[in-house]
Amino acid sequence: MKEEPKVLVVDDEEMLRNLLARILEREGYSVSTADGGKQALASLEKSDFEIMVSDVKMPEMSGLELLKEARQKYPRMAVLMMTPFGDDYTVQQALGLGADGYVAKPFKSHDLISEVERARRKAASHFSSSAKKA
Repeated sequence: MKEEPKVLVVDDEEMLRNLLARILEREGYSVSTADGGKQALASLEKSDFEIMVSDVKMPEMSGLELLKEARQKYPRMAVLMMTPFGDDYTVQQALGLGADGYVAKPFKSHDLISEVERARRKAASHFSSSAKKA
């Protein structure tokens, strides 16, 4: 039996965090949640996640700061950032820091799922092609 892909959802807004978890679970993902960057890093140390979906704007540690740390420590993990609609500057920052994709809020469920899948494929192909070069 195939194991469900593990996803970590990071957002300081509990309602949105729970909604994201339900959407992803309905699509067959195993989902854990974190209410911010520090809790996310603790979760990442305890378990292997294939994908992290994180909000950009959070108190204490921004999503971009979390992205930087996650990229250094967990380069194989796909990272999808959630940004406010129309925030092209933040999108470019996130992509420049190594995000595999982004979804603009507000979003539709099918947009989230397709971006998660795309980020997952991008991370897998990037890792497999760099492994072949080694």
